[in-house]
Amino acid sequence: MNFKAAALLLASAAGVTEAFTLTMGTGNSFGRVFRISTWGESHGGGVGVTLDGCPPRVQITRDEIQVDLDRRRPGQSRITTPRNEADAVEILSGVTPDDITTGTPIAMLVRNKDQRSGDYLDNDMNVAYRPSHADATYDAKYGVRAIAGGGRSSARETIGRVAAGAVARKILRQFNGIEVLAYVSKVQDIGCDVDDDTFTMEDVDSNIVRCPDGEAAEKMLERIDEIRKAGNSIGGVVTCVARNVPAGLGSPVFDKLEADLAKACMSIPAAKGFESGDGFEGTLLSGKDHNDEFYIDPVTGATRTKTNRSGGIQGGISNGENVVVHVAFKPTSTIGQKQSTVTRDGKEVELRGKGRHDPCVLPRAVPMVEAMVALTIVDALMLQQAQCELFPNEAAADAKPNPMGTTAEREGGPREFVKVSGDDKPISQQIDEE
Repeated sequence: MNFKAAALLLASAAGVTEAFTLTMGTGNSFGRVFRISTWGESHGGGVGVTLDGCPPRVQITRDEIQVDLDRRRPGQSRITTPRNEADAVEILSGVTPDDITTGTPIAMLVRNKDQRSGDYLDNDMNVAYRPSHADATYDAKYGVRAIAGGGRSSARETIGRVAAGAVARKILRQFNGIEVLAYVSKVQDIGCDVDDDTFTMEDVDSNIVRCPDGEAAEKMLERIDEIRKAGNSIGGVVTCVARNVPAGLGSPVFDKLEADLAKACMSIPAAKGFESGDGFEGTLLSGKDHNDEFYIDPVTGATRTKTNRSGGIQGGISNGENVVVHVAFKPTSTIGQKQSTVTRDGKEVELRGKGRHDPCVLPRAVPMVEAMVALTIVDALMLQQAQCELFPNEAAADAKPNPMGTTAEREGGPREFVKVSGDDKPISQQIDEE
């Protein structure tokens, strides 16, 4: 019996009442208002998600959810795991027979059909830890682990995230025409040239690498094939862009939007790095070169930025420009080459990985990143509505800040100013910040 349970029993015996909150097990839930809890294991009966906090009266069909799951599922091409799963989603609750959300928890299940536990249990992988895999750390934490398929550490867990992310995607599209799109931007040292303002999902899915730059995609595919045929694996970067995000999402200081996005994306299996906007490349610039200068959109009158090195987030709050993040994924841990490792009882051995695994996780990571970004933005949007838009701002138009962002418009168009001085010198500022 743990300390909390014992304390509650003692308090009850003494006639004392204590309010407490019961939540799902540590580490299985994400979000504050729009909240998901995923469950299931790679070689168990199935995997799924419980989505709580979804607004009522949102029309969402099983087919809409299945589209995103089909983009995530295994067996799509020669550069993904050959495990043959249809990943057909079943909606168990929270949606009416005519596809309308009820506001109550939405439970979604995908049953496992093609697990081969013998690939793990009938050889040395039963007792030896795969280098850089979660095998050893799960065992160290819990004292027991799900050997077959890696249990919860398997990317199969992300099915629940992607299913819930499809619901989030629908909400964002209805609210402000927000779209969340990701693509493979780098495989090892091979980059690409993509316009983040204009690429489409069709462009992304036009090749099996999921890179909209066709010429770069061919080079990436050659590199992945070369590594795959050698029984090895390879990593790279997924870039995600959220368009039409309104200004004002995210909260200082610990709930900054990029901090929430970082946690969301870094929770994806094999994710090892996160950048917002220019990220680490921005450290090579001076402040003058890195700053996104403001201007007034001549058509809408809204405040905009000339560049977007901030990635649509300043001070932890969205500024109405495209939100751009980059997520680095390491090479898959399980490979077909011999590696030095140890067994559970401390014996040094060599291990060659068995089973079916992605030589490169990037193509299937694209819908996973999209899902986590969409879930984060919906959660931030609902928090913004609850705190800052519960009561309308009834101040005079001139007393409100100028509308900001790509989808904002100033009533009456751009403000007209009469120039009263010929002095075009820069405005002098005395800055006194810590």
